[in-house]
Amino acid sequence: MSTSHPSVARPLRATYRLQLTPEFNFASARDLVPYLATLGISHLYLSPSLQAQEGSTHGYDVADPSSLSRELGGEDAFRALAAAAHAAGLGIILDVVPNHMAASEENRYWADPELRERFFDIDPVSGKWRRFFDIDELAAVRVERDEVFTATHEKVLALVTEGLVDGLRVDHPDGLADPQGYLQRLADAGVARVWVEKILGVDERLPEGWPVSGTVGYEFLNDLVALSANPAAEAPLTQLWEEIAADTRPFGAWALEAKLEQARGTFSAEVDRLVRVPGSAGDAAAVALALASQPVYRSYIPTEAGEFLTRFQQTSPAVMAKGVEDTAFYRYCRLLALNEVGGEPGRFSLSVEAFHAHNAERALQFPEALLTTMTHDAKRSADARARILALSWSVEAWTSLVRAWIGWGEGPDAIDRLFILQTLVGVWEIDWERIDAYLEKALREAKRHSTWIEPDEAYEAGAKAWARELLAQPDFRRDFDALLADVRRHGAQISQAWVALKLLSPGVPDIYQGDELEFLALVDPDNRRPVDWEERRRQIESPEDPKLGLIRDLLALRARHPEAFGPGAAYVALPADPGTVAFRRGDAVEVR
Repeated sequence: MSTSHPSVARPLRATYRLQLTPEFNFASARDLVPYLATLGISHLYLSPSLQAQEGSTHGYDVADPSSLSRELGGEDAFRALAAAAHAAGLGIILDVVPNHMAASEENRYWADPELRERFFDIDPVSGKWRRFFDIDELAAVRVERDEVFTATHEKVLALVTEGLVDGLRVDHPDGLADPQGYLQRLADAGVARVWVEKILGVDERLPEGWPVSGTVGYEFLNDLVALSANPAAEAPLTQLWEEIAADTRPFGAWALEAKLEQARGTFSAEVDRLVRVPGSAGDAAAVALALASQPVYRSYIPTEAGEFLTRFQQTSPAVMAKGVEDTAFYRYCRLLALNEVGGEPGRFSLSVEAFHAHNAERALQFPEALLTTMTHDAKRSADARARILALSWSVEAWTSLVRAWIGWGEGPDAIDRLFILQTLVGVWEIDWERIDAYLEKALREAKRHSTWIEPDEAYEAGAKAWARELLAQPDFRRDFDALLADVRRHGAQISQAWVALKLLSPGVPDIYQGDELEFLALVDPDNRRPVDWEERRRQIESPEDPKLGLIRDLLALRARHPEAFGPGAAYVALPADPGTVAFRRGDAVEVR
């Protein structure tokens, strides 16, 4: 077997994320290769492809890390996909899941009691295992052990060594006992390109010494959102929000409250285990408060700091994710476009100068970091987010409509009504079945009136009915349609600007499946619905959607001038009118 890495020479121009399922498998992805090559993509970016447990729709519940998924077509179909991609000049990036595996009898490491003790992080007192977030069916793997790393990564590393896979996307490195040690092992094994699904705070940077190409791009996404918000709208939108919520607390207070709820409730077993670890203060209330008070997902104290600090660092990301992303983001709704993974809703806007500084820093430190505007975990598609953000540029019309209609009819409370109104702005007109499913999820995630454990179906039905009945009111529809006409136009302009900045800024642009045409979607599973590939194939030669045309043209520009966009290419901010972004890439490309 060759130990060379011929695929490393394949230049990174753009990645294209594909969500594989039994219905959309390796063969389906192979059929897309000609289309993606014409679009200008350089690398297919595949969701987890190892053998998952039966019935999996996402692949993150790996049951056998030594084989490629049978449901996706198995080894032969994967090799056929790789061959077709390579023949068209495309590489493959694979999403891997080192933190957890399926806690099921299909997983031999779980089914065998002796292997379970060696491979998984089991509490010797309670027998309750460390989970992935709050999911009991996903058990944390002790990948820091040599035996475990070898067994769970042998297949993936073989694919890299053989040149079938060009790089890896590492899911949730924050859950590992020793993230840097794990990433170093990948580098030592010959993985030349690694991207980490690391959620950074707005002023946080990747820890020094990580041998990675960068993150998957949430910090760039949130910079674009803040860059495109109208700073003048902050005061009136804050006033509107505080009136409706009857609460003047900043977002940080809402986040702390939600994180404390999670630490004291959902993660009480994890807190109890921390209390029993040597080095703990022995006070569950103090540990819960310390977990909830972390300003970022995780600190990175060296592993020799001891078991308590290691476990504390593995637990704080779960408290942050479930408390902020999956609770506070559904409660605090001043402007929902700011409520995105890795986002800080308390930061309303970003200056052009700060955006340039972040781009220049990335050009120097992580020129192959991914740049995204949408992922499978995003709270909204880019186009839906852009529409909601456009409300900041139609703030007078928006606040007038909200104040006129927030008290209309019977149904949910005022906070949920504001949430519903912004959601309708973002995705109207998608079908009601999708909106109803989303509202049910959103209300349960907010945990104010309904929860997953104790759903209040009557309250949920009232919220769904209020949205339908409101849109049926002729006076409301007149005002709403007038506002939406402006929002759609301005939202499309924002979305187009995001496409241009993503494809021209330092880094590697990442396109989520189907997002090359207008894509109005809400949080998963809505954003993972089947894509109309035939429509995209039909338009690729002569695009009717300006978004698709812009993507194709700018990827062609990157192909013509690789020296202006690759590692080492200069990024120079240029003088421009206030509120305008202008920069030069290399010596050949000027962006305004």
